[in-house]
Amino acid sequence: MIAWLNAHDPFPDTARAWGPDTDAPGLLAAGADLSLARLTNAYQQGIFPWFSDGQPILWWTPDPRMVLPVAEFKLSRSLRKAIARFRRTPGCEIRIDHAFDRVIEACASAPRDGQHGTWIVPAMQDAYKRWHAAGAVHSFETWVDGTLVGGLYGINLGRMYFGESMFAWRTDASKIALAALICFCRANGISLIDCQQRTPHLASLGARTWPRAEFEAHLKATVHLEPARVWAYDDSLWSHLDPSA
Repeated sequence: MIAWLNAHDPFPDTARAWGPDTDAPGLLAAGADLSLARLTNAYQQGIFPWFSDGQPILWWTPDPRMVLPVAEFKLSRSLRKAIARFRRTPGCEIRIDHAFDRVIEACASAPRDGQHGTWIVPAMQDAYKRWHAAGAVHSFETWVDGTLVGGLYGINLGRMYFGESMFAWRTDASKIALAALICFCRANGISLIDCQQRTPHLASLGARTWPRAEFEAHLKATVHLEPARVWAYDDSLWSHLDPSA
């Protein structure tokens, strides 16, 4: 049995999460709410909500954890060329937080690999829109000729970025947004991006698994630090990716 949380109950110890040989590896608890205080407390401990319509709020903390060390981002030859083409084409730009609501709604319409339907249910969208308005959730967006064509969103706590989801309406649009996020993280002292779940796509970009204990230790050292003060993208940030990009 998993713990059922009422409004003011703390999360159980993450060591109580279901193990890898169970039907729901990483499942820790159910219930509570999606208040900003609850979400902040959850992410500070490496816990996140993930549930479908008709289910209670389910809280997860997988072991191992998929993470993307910013220094290990894999810039493929094809993506390098795509970024170079993007940068020299008039009307192409990266924006941060320009159309957050549209980004999360687009991500909700594009389920993750191997899933049917979406986990970004209306209650989740509403909660993360409120969290964005409070300043902790940010979107990185790929724009072409004034049209949003791809992007991603995630949570920033201290010097940690928790990636949530991405979408693309044009080839490489989400990868370009991710590359921009990498540049921003390198410029602002963020060394790790949480990816939550293991997928071959993330692994191809440099993500790998960490033991939960190692991930939690990293969180304790980073989530309470001073966060980046300015969330805006300048073309000069591309220099943090690759001088030839």
